[in-house]
Amino acid sequence: MIRFRLALADLASTSFACSALQEATLSLRMWDHPGYYVEQTPWFRRMRPDFEALPGRELLRSLVASNRFTPDFLTPRPTTTWPDIEDELAALRATPPDLVLPDLERAFLPHDRVLPALLREGRDDPEALLDRIAEALAEYWERCLAPAWWPRARSVLQADLVYRARMLAEGGADALFADLAHRLRWADGTLTIQWDQPLALARDHVDVDGRGLVLVPTCFARGASTFIDPGATPVITYPARGRATMAEHLEPPPAAPALARLLGGPRARLLLLLDEPASTTELARRLDVTPGAVSQHLRVLFEARLVNRARHGRAVLYARSALGDELCA
Repeated sequence: MIRFRLALADLASTSFACSALQEATLSLRMWDHPGYYVEQTPWFRRMRPDFEALPGRELLRSLVASNRFTPDFLTPRPTTTWPDIEDELAALRATPPDLVLPDLERAFLPHDRVLPALLREGRDDPEALLDRIAEALAEYWERCLAPAWWPRARSVLQADLVYRARMLAEGGADALFADLAHRLRWADGTLTIQWDQPLALARDHVDVDGRGLVLVPTCFARGASTFIDPGATPVITYPARGRATMAEHLEPPPAAPALARLLGGPRARLLLLLDEPASTTELARRLDVTPGAVSQHLRVLFEARLVNRARHGRAVLYARSALGDELCA
């Protein structure tokens, strides 16, 4: 287990962020461990031809250990709530070369006993290895993840952050941490992660000590986790709420005749989709209409108090209100 000790100031400065680079890195687990994240399987089955056509696919697959660990340097701590993928790739390229080999060894040697061949070849020139990895991840992002998977995943992650913010506002840290992940325990100023797998760590506690703790949702985890190196900047990754919905058929459910007569068919279908927060762009994609059309309907539903909205970064997320829930029922 790993314990994070938080003073009152540390707790007050705890924040949330999302990371496209983290999702790209952790999604590499899908190519050799698809059964662990079954809600993602249909998406990645459709992506496989594009992935197999990537020149850097074998290098990408080599970045995941047999126990699904990845080196810490591949997931730098987000510096804003929603960093741009290009900025994150630049941060990856700027990793100090002398950190690369220790991170690789921490990820692979305790369990696999040896580094994969493609990573061993880069030990003498870690800077060049970093560049090859960043280029492979960038191409993987553009050709496999960004076109269809990321818009849906981003909506899930955004919805999670809105939900967590509400939990924190209504119930404080106790309610937030109790609901975050099954491996996480909060008591007496200490946040504890109980690992499923034993780790050979130099120490099992982290004093946050004014550095700030960042909580990052992901679609590729079964419980809370953190960097392999306990001395790294404090970050905890946890399973995003609502990730299971990615396995569901994305067609909007049919509206009951009475609801459709009351609101009109498009608004009724839109209201039914909003059982989880979603952005205008995501809703337009699922309904196969323009974002402008969705915005007009959302404005009417919001004025009728059937939906609520919350801003997250540059996106505005909509979800059914309590009144909207009653009407749909």
